[in-house]
Amino acid sequence: MITFAMRRVVQGMLVLAVMSVLVFLAVYALGNPVATLVNPASPPAVIDQAIKDLGLDQPLHIQYLRFLQGALQGDLGLSYNSARPAFDLIFERFPATLELTTVAMLIAVGVGIPAGLIAGYRPDSVPGRMIGGLSIVGISLPTFWVALMLIVVFSIETGWFPTGGRGEVGTFLGIRSSLFTLDGLHHLALPALNLALFPMAMVTRLTRAGIQENLRENYILFARAKGLSPSRIIRVYLLKSVLIPIATVMGILFGVLLAFGVVTEKVFAWPGIGKLIIESIQTSDRPVIVAYLLFTVLLFTVINLLVDILCVLIDPRLSIAEAK
Repeated sequence: MITFAMRRVVQGMLVLAVMSVLVFLAVYALGNPVATLVNPASPPAVIDQAIKDLGLDQPLHIQYLRFLQGALQGDLGLSYNSARPAFDLIFERFPATLELTTVAMLIAVGVGIPAGLIAGYRPDSVPGRMIGGLSIVGISLPTFWVALMLIVVFSIETGWFPTGGRGEVGTFLGIRSSLFTLDGLHHLALPALNLALFPMAMVTRLTRAGIQENLRENYILFARAKGLSPSRIIRVYLLKSVLIPIATVMGILFGVLLAFGVVTEKVFAWPGIGKLIIESIQTSDRPVIVAYLLFTVLLFTVINLLVDILCVLIDPRLSIAEAK
């Protein structure tokens, strides 16, 4: 297990190194921030001084080393809009995004796995057919359209839920979250449901396919021949077989929702990093964009490492296969 984890850590560090080069080339080397910060009609001396202050008069490899040094120290410059460190803005908004994504994933897993088990074990039943059809609808519907419909139906027409915002934030054991207040939960319900729709449908279909595939295996046929109840067959034999692909896909989806849940956050005015990056792109706030990209790469690397370790804990044979 230790060797397996260390190998994954080394691979993650290599990915971060490669991505740091790509981010530098895409955002720093292929653009001219002076055109954004300094009026083009300014005297040449002013423009030359700005180029020197930003270090753009240095060779490309020197610029990259300075960029890498700042990234390792958590310093990617100040936001052009707020004059605050870019990483501080990311870390300030991240708890709201983590809160929203975690609740959405809990909804997706809590509904998707049981629904997939029902649809997979009894595919020709009425509930099985309904779940299969609804899962296709859940994958096909655009997120922004579902968000707007939720607001129209449950906020504007019925007035049951607020149209947006995070609501009141409470504190428990030193942790600030809207999960600790009724008003916060009230504001969280619709955006979490909207964000959970796609992963819920994915988990349902993945579980359904895994159950149907494993039902044809000899060990399941033998368990049925022994007269074991369907609930025991599902709980003891089938569920463990489908957990590894589910854990892998859910890890990827969790990272995707954390990094790119921008539509939900924008529509529901949720103060997370998705809303921040949209605002930064609109105003060409380069330091915040760079900090967001590097933070996203680090996030995916850590999540993939944790998913790999979880899969090994579920099935230790994976670490043996990796060693071979």
